[in-house]
Amino acid sequence: MQTNGRGIAVLGDPTRQTIFELLSEGPSSVGDLAELLPVSRPAVSQHLKVLKDAGLLLDERDGTRRIYRLDPDGVAEMRAYLDRFWNLAMVEFKRRVERQRKETR
Repeated sequence: MQTNGRGIAVLGDPTRQTIFELLSEGPSSVGDLAELLPVSRPAVSQHLKVLKDAGLLLDERDGTRRIYRLDPDGVAEMRAYLDRFWNLAMVEFKRRVERQRKETR
């Protein structure tokens, strides 16, 4: 499972981000993903491994293929990580708006 912002860090790579977005539409195999991307099948496999190690993907065997899908727990953990910063930003925004209102009175 990812820790803190690891999932966000691995999504900094444009290819991994595209793979993540494609998998948000539904499960897929390495071959199916490779057909949609301008990188080789082995490169797709490497990107999938990084995403899986970060806790963002699950995989399962389907005959001779592996099917990858988003891991809801990993995605939820990444969202919780981002929510901390969003909440802090909103608290600061509210504080500044209130201060500005007081100054304009």
